Amino acid sequence: MTTSPSTRTASSAVIAPSARRTLISTGIGNAAEWYDWAIYATFAPYFSKQLFNPSDPTSAILSTLAIFAVGFVARPFGGFVFGWIGDRFGRKNSMTLTVALAAVGSLLIGIAPTFGAVGALASLVLLVARLVQGLAHGGELPSSQTYLSEMAPREKRGFWSTLIYFSGTIGNMVGALIGAILAIALPKADMAAWGWRLPFILGAVMGLYGLVMRARMPETEAFEELDTAHHKSQSLIRDILEHRKQALQVIGMTVGLTVIYYVWAIVAPTYAATSLKLDPGQALWYGFAANVVFLVALPLWGRLSDRIGRKPVLIIGGVGCAVLHFPMTWLLHDSLWQLFVSMSVMLIFIAAGAAIAPAAYAELFPAKVRTAGVGVPYAIAVAAFGGTAPYLQTLFTDVVKQPWMFNAYAVVMVLVSVAVVLGLPETKAKDLTV
Repeated sequence: MTTSPSTRTASSAVIAPSARRTLISTGIGNAAEWYDWAIYATFAPYFSKQLFNPSDPTSAILSTLAIFAVGFVARPFGGFVFGWIGDRFGRKNSMTLTVALAAVGSLLIGIAPTFGAVGALASLVLLVARLVQGLAHGGELPSSQTYLSEMAPREKRGFWSTLIYFSGTIGNMVGALIGAILAIALPKADMAAWGWRLPFILGAVMGLYGLVMRARMPETEAFEELDTAHHKSQSLIRDILEHRKQALQVIGMTVGLTVIYYVWAIVAPTYAATSLKLDPGQALWYGFAANVVFLVALPLWGRLSDRIGRKPVLIIGGVGCAVLHFPMTWLLHDSLWQLFVSMSVMLIFIAAGAAIAPAAYAELFPAKVRTAGVGVPYAIAVAAFGGTAPYLQTLFTDVVKQPWMFNAYAVVMVLVSVAVVLGLPETKAKDLTV
């Protein structure tokens, strides 16, 4: 049996020569999928009029956003399908398929015919592309999280796991940066006609590169030992039900993180521009700078969790978010520096959970059901709570006229996650080959 990096470094601080390739291959594929997810929202105002009936712009953008939500609905199915593949045929194979599928979805959008050329078929192409991307994204996170956790030296697993949100945030930032560059470089007419296609085609190229990189990666020792011992799962549903306590813990750990991450990492610059009337372009750049702070914080929390444990770091991050959410919301009032400070403070504490959640998830499950055991409940939590966060925030802010109610909801979700973490076992440096 081929010795993997996790074997050679299980009790050593020395990282194997192949570790860098493992990190790069995992990171590029993950960044490509987050990039695909980000550019859809960024360029929706442009392609909505191309792929839906342009005579009704409002209906077109609403339909485009509805199809964006379809991607969230598809994610639990992706978690199940690719979780099964990862636990049955290998983490590497699952990761390779997800990045290939994501590239196909991005390419479909990039070359989609217009509504003027083929009518409703254009809208159908977009729907299929988002379903494909939703399936891929639902499978990518559990597959890459499990792979990275199993390949990492056990004493550095928390640090390695920070790559998931680090590379994903890079993907989001690149998508936003490309949007800003194209908006400056192209006239509005060209952007609406064909410029919006460029980032999707670039996403397909990035996915193809990630596919080649991942095809060359080794399989994890944990999966290879399952193969040797003939202990692979035969009934995925039965295995998940047998580990329903851990599955519910994944959901509980995720609900707070997904809601609070949405509020501060994704929507804060848009909120500052639309509700507080700050300059939209400047708000995006200040939000970009705050995400750089997030990137710096991620590996620091990961290293700390390898020293003091997963639970203390998760609790510090959750309590910090719950305590500071309202004060930082009140601080964000009428200036760009307030946007940067409030985002940065919150993202530092959000980073605690985001950094080590992949390791903490993987350490809850045995190897035979690790990918699906994480993937299915995680995707359900993100779809149910992350996917509905934009709707609830809009409802409480614009319809009910009580924005504090959504903020209270966000804090309650974070406290639910903290309560779940308090009941978890400490899993730092756990042996993942079993």
